[in-house]
Amino acid sequence: MEGEILLSVDEAREIILNKIDRLSSEEVPILESLGRVLDENVYAEIDLPPFDSSTMDGYAVRSEDTMGAWPAGPIELKALEGIAAGYRPEGEISEGETIRIMAGAPLPEGADAVIMVEYTERIDDRVLIYSPARPGENIRYAGEDVKRGEIALARGKRIALGDIGILAALGKAKVEVVRKPTVAVIAAGDELIDIDMPLSAGKIRNSHSYEIAAQVIDCGCVPLILGVASGGQEALAAKIEEASSADIIIIITSDVSVSDCDLIRVVLNQIGEIIFWQAVMEPGRPLAFGIVDRKPVISLPRAASSIISFEQFARPALLKMSGRTDISRISIEAVFEGESFKNESGCYKMVRVTIEKEGNTFKARLGGLQKSEGLNESLKPMALANGLMVIPENVKEILAGDKVTVQLFEPIID
Repeated sequence: MEGEILLSVDEAREIILNKIDRLSSEEVPILESLGRVLDENVYAEIDLPPFDSSTMDGYAVRSEDTMGAWPAGPIELKALEGIAAGYRPEGEISEGETIRIMAGAPLPEGADAVIMVEYTERIDDRVLIYSPARPGENIRYAGEDVKRGEIALARGKRIALGDIGILAALGKAKVEVVRKPTVAVIAAGDELIDIDMPLSAGKIRNSHSYEIAAQVIDCGCVPLILGVASGGQEALAAKIEEASSADIIIIITSDVSVSDCDLIRVVLNQIGEIIFWQAVMEPGRPLAFGIVDRKPVISLPRAASSIISFEQFARPALLKMSGRTDISRISIEAVFEGESFKNESGCYKMVRVTIEKEGNTFKARLGGLQKSEGLNESLKPMALANGLMVIPENVKEILAGDKVTVQLFEPIID
């Protein structure tokens, strides 16, 4: 068992990910596929676009008929009946003719360009052309986006906004995607009560289950909040059994410690297998990982540590289960501002910071007190933070002006 070994953050994450498999697929309506991972190759049964069309309101022309046109010497063409979007033109354009055409309308036979209406003047059944057209100007050709028979969207792609339009244009009303993981969230601790219960002496509300559930949703997964397991081993084992419908279980507890009597360690050994239970990281060193009934179980320490530990270990696992390959947060280089920050423990440390962009430089500032000991809730620093500053094990102190690495919760937009 690896539980006696102090693992680095990278080692612990790798062990977890090696035990995680991508889930099976399901068929969903295309609007429910947004952000999901495609689990089939989508082939184009038609060209996209399906026909040559105009990209502008104007006049379809033979480009050779417009050569030499200029503002002081326009070319005069005969105007035929116009074409609206959704209608097929009848006949074709011959020498010296033009047809009024709307954006999106099919290009008539014989035409090889479209003159924007701004460069024309209509006089009865004649049109004056004040600018020459180049072949192909303002035309969108059939198959320009995707040719018939090609793979329009490849298996493994995360479906983005633009992909929804492609699916719809191909008549793909439903699509195969990787199933969303269902995540059971369990809080353990006799001091915890549900959030809608009145407070009494020594009790605190179970806020962390909701923080973790929000992180689960942010990963594109489905949380299943199972409430509080109070009363020791039997209560926790019962909650884990209640999570039988979930794909993965996350337990939040203040009781994870290095003691042989540790609640999580004992329960996981009784009803499943514990893989490891410590990682050299602050906050979040008492991390447990195991398997129960073939389901991964990740136990996170409570207080500020739970959100940070989730980011490092649970989030990558959930994204891998979802079929994602982009499982790491975006990291940037920033300049640290404020008083010096010591890393006296010599651990890999994650510090909650606020990041602002000033010119071409990112500035990192501490987001309030950085405590995580005991039952300290430390909610405000995380509410203020938009990133986690990484302090490697061999760095003992961060000084003002030092360059640091920061994992962003969201991209910084100018």
